[in-house]
Amino acid sequence: MGVPEKVLVRALCGRPGAHRRHFGSARKLPSGRYQARYKHGGATHIAPDTFTTKSDALAWLSAAETDIHRGAWTAPKAGKITLAVYSKAWLDGRSDLRPVTRSKYEHMLERHVLPTLGAYELATLGPAAVRSWYMGMRERYLTTADDAYRMLRAILITAVTDGHIVKSPCRVKGAGNPRSAERPVASVAEVTAALEAVPERYRLAILLPAWCQLRRGEVLGLQRRDIDLLHGTVRIERAVVRPMKGPSIVGPPKTAAGARTLAVPSHILPALEEHLARFVAPEPDAWLFQADTGGPMVPSTLNRVWQRARKTVGRPDLFLHDLRHSGLTWAAASGASVAELMRRGGHANPRAALRYQHATEDRDRAIADALAGLAQGQAVPFNGSSSPRSVRV
Repeated sequence: MGVPEKVLVRALCGRPGAHRRHFGSARKLPSGRYQARYKHGGATHIAPDTFTTKSDALAWLSAAETDIHRGAWTAPKAGKITLAVYSKAWLDGRSDLRPVTRSKYEHMLERHVLPTLGAYELATLGPAAVRSWYMGMRERYLTTADDAYRMLRAILITAVTDGHIVKSPCRVKGAGNPRSAERPVASVAEVTAALEAVPERYRLAILLPAWCQLRRGEVLGLQRRDIDLLHGTVRIERAVVRPMKGPSIVGPPKTAAGARTLAVPSHILPALEEHLARFVAPEPDAWLFQADTGGPMVPSTLNRVWQRARKTVGRPDLFLHDLRHSGLTWAAASGASVAELMRRGGHANPRAALRYQHATEDRDRAIADALAGLAQGQAVPFNGSSSPRSVRV
């Protein structure tokens, strides 16, 4: 049996004559329904719906007061905004995004996120809906699903900060974790053989990722003034990138650490000097790899050149970026430290450079084998003892 309305109102408001409830108020509208309102944070907040009885309005006020005290309060109408509307505002406010990243986010929102989740209001978007969307997506596009999930998580964390929701619904265990597959490594002989299949004006664009560990955009962003033949160095100050929509963009390197000056291995300096003499205009700002239109070469051109070359050496699995990966692996095998790999590769954190350290394990085996070769025919004592108890190797 329910509690009579008068009893509940008395319990919430106090006995007649006692001091009145200080939080909020409930007033009767001409329609006969009740409206609840209260002040918090210097503003007046009104319940998004009206109530049939005054006790219901007071109960809503009591719940709002409790949320304020336990730090779980959100404005009554804050979560009414849809994910589609909020994500657009979020993207418009991200002035820190690189053009390529912005284009990628726009694409993921339009194609992968908003068709399923865009109509949800932030307050009603729950973990179950996010989980269902993610699991359905990862069956088709695993890597893209994780990228889109990380972006959605960032959007909803901002929504928490903005006071639209109390807690992010992105709670799928393991979702969004990078799952980069181990990339293939080319041998020095394979890269050398592939060069024979590349037109001469493009050969330096293959040598620089492999031997100077440059990104594709960094290669295409090079100008004559960036090359110092006297000291044998190349300076990386800009990169050419192509967003998913629109023309190519010339901008800074991918990370702050990407702006760097690198020593060029001596064996490719002649190729660098020849390329400058034959294919680059004399002006300091002349592009090392110029398009027919006069600007820097577009990334897709270089991709097509490499696709033909890799087939000639029987390595269709090698992408252009794998030349840089191979070069960093060679550097690790030569004994480069993590810090040295970070600088060479233009990495902002050691996590990216650590992936190349697996090469040192193979190098360690080669060192061990070399040591064994030095010890051929020598007696090696057990446990540091100089006694005759030994093993012949």
